Amino acid sequence: MRKIYINGNGPLHGTVKISGAKNAALAILAATILISGKTTIRNVPNLLDIKTIIRVLRALGIRAEYSACQPNTVEIWNDDVKHVAPYELVTKMRASFFIIGPILARKGLAKVPLPGGCAIGSRPVDLHIKGLEALGAKVRIEHGFVIVKAEKLVGAKFYLDFPSVGATEAVMMAATLAEGETIIENAAREPEIVDLANFLNKAGAKIVGAGTEEIKITGVGRLSAIEYSVIPDRIEAGTYVVALAVTGGEGIIEAVVPEHLESTLRKLQEIGVGIKIQDKKIHVSVANGLKAADVKTLPYPGFPTDMQPQMALLLTLAKGTSVITETVFENRFMHINEFKRMGADIKLEGQSAIISGVAELSGAPVKVSDLRAGAALVCAGLVAKGETIIEDRDHHIERGYENLEAKLKALGAQIRIV
Repeated sequence: MRKIYINGNGPLHGTVKISGAKNAALAILAATILISGKTTIRNVPNLLDIKTIIRVLRALGIRAEYSACQPNTVEIWNDDVKHVAPYELVTKMRASFFIIGPILARKGLAKVPLPGGCAIGSRPVDLHIKGLEALGAKVRIEHGFVIVKAEKLVGAKFYLDFPSVGATEAVMMAATLAEGETIIENAAREPEIVDLANFLNKAGAKIVGAGTEEIKITGVGRLSAIEYSVIPDRIEAGTYVVALAVTGGEGIIEAVVPEHLESTLRKLQEIGVGIKIQDKKIHVSVANGLKAADVKTLPYPGFPTDMQPQMALLLTLAKGTSVITETVFENRFMHINEFKRMGADIKLEGQSAIISGVAELSGAPVKVSDLRAGAALVCAGLVAKGETIIEDRDHHIERGYENLEAKLKALGAQIRIV
């Protein structure tokens, strides 16, 4: 069992360098299924989720491994690929389900188990399936596996009922090798979608419109092996901004793309966090305390659901009453009871949390329910009086934060991970 021991010891100060984006790297690594030859991906964070997708690639018959010579670099050698994905790996991590698109495009047949992941909502994969059906695939579900088959994928116009990131990526990857033009309407607009499209285009795909509500993909005959560098992780960056702000500290978040955090930074400024942007750096400070605000999670470019737990923590120490409304996942308030154990004053009403600011939090034993809740509890421990012991039984935090202990210690935190 993994435990994190934290003693709140005042404001944090210093500089944090942000790692590559986990969610972008996962999709790009999955997309290498489409490519023959050796592909090199740089700025890949060394995380549990990344190790899982590498194991998935290996199970599909692809050689994939971290470079022994270059840090945060994954090298992939792909000659052929199997069509069956391993149950024990895909069910660990929901994100790995989007391999169904590239496997289908490459082999004409894919057998992928229904996925697992954080317990923050149902997150169905019906949109992935509908998208592949629109391209001409036949789909059936047997014994917990989704089986898709197509003698030939043909471009089509497909409307997403919800701008799902995973469904957008799965259909986009499959459509790169389909015959003709595919149009995805109401597509997800996240920076990770744009990064995947940029990777595929560099490999020879023809994709336009990534980052907008309509993506057009013109199918090509093959993709070529390339070298590519993953964008910085906007959620990791936002989490460290909160860590500095909630402790009343001051510091610099570097190696970021500030535009990717626009909605998060604007809301932080509204709450009272000082934000100054210079090139690829964000300077964070808190001068006059924090004040209440209302937050509503939305698909990008709205406020990200992955920053909701961290923002909820910040608002527990803000003056006044705040309301956070969660519209993306129906079960993403499991961290609230843990905050209350530390002295937070929060009430749940449906999909909203009503937060009355308190003067301080106190250290307590708490449990991690999912990745971002775990990050928020770490930030809570940094500001709470006394010792906080965080039980992360399923190693959630390791899935999304590279070198967490070392980065926080460099800011002056008293943290120990066992």
